[in-house]
Amino acid sequence: MSQRSPDEHTDAITFWDGVHAGRPAATAPQPNARLTETVASLPPGDALDLGCGDGGDALWLAGRGWRVTAADISAVAVERLAALARSCGLGDRVIAVRHDLHTSFPQGGFDLICAHYLHTPFDLDRSAVLRSAAHALRRGGRLLVVDHGSTAPWSWNQDPDVRYPSPQEVAAGLELDPATWTVERADAPRRIATGPGGRTAEVIDHVLLIRRTA
Repeated sequence: MSQRSPDEHTDAITFWDGVHAGRPAATAPQPNARLTETVASLPPGDALDLGCGDGGDALWLAGRGWRVTAADISAVAVERLAALARSCGLGDRVIAVRHDLHTSFPQGGFDLICAHYLHTPFDLDRSAVLRSAAHALRRGGRLLVVDHGSTAPWSWNQDPDVRYPSPQEVAAGLELDPATWTVERADAPRRIATGPGGRTAEVIDHVLLIRRTA
């Protein structure tokens, strides 16, 4: 999504509230492609969407029978998603909550946790967040992490020297016991993404899928 860059006087909550308030509320947000291809064949259960944004993933999951906790740092995003879920008749399946993952993590056990493009220009120990997510999985549950593997033309970060860790590096950084968690997928597929104003570009996704086996 198109994002403005933060300045040194802006904190994370103010920044992300401004990102969402600065554009119209989504009326039909679409799910991420890596979610639909990964989850379509799974039986519904309890899901956690970290960094839910406009809520395309949460609404897609709820429409297929999942009970979804959708978390975001932005109160604007959370309030908009809660209202949209109600208007779609999914208010009983989507719980939208504000969490700053730098300081808190949603409670509960989950069959699916997804973290799509959980990147931020602010301090965030992503490994700690994703490790907490892995531990919040029930046995047989999956953690789907989809990161940017390339810079889209509309990204807030246009640093030509930015380096995107591979899925294998992300997995290694979680330091999960292989006797309890198994990496089911770690690859870097390409796709055509659509940005603001219908602009398109080829991008790379870094896809990591971890299953809790014990």
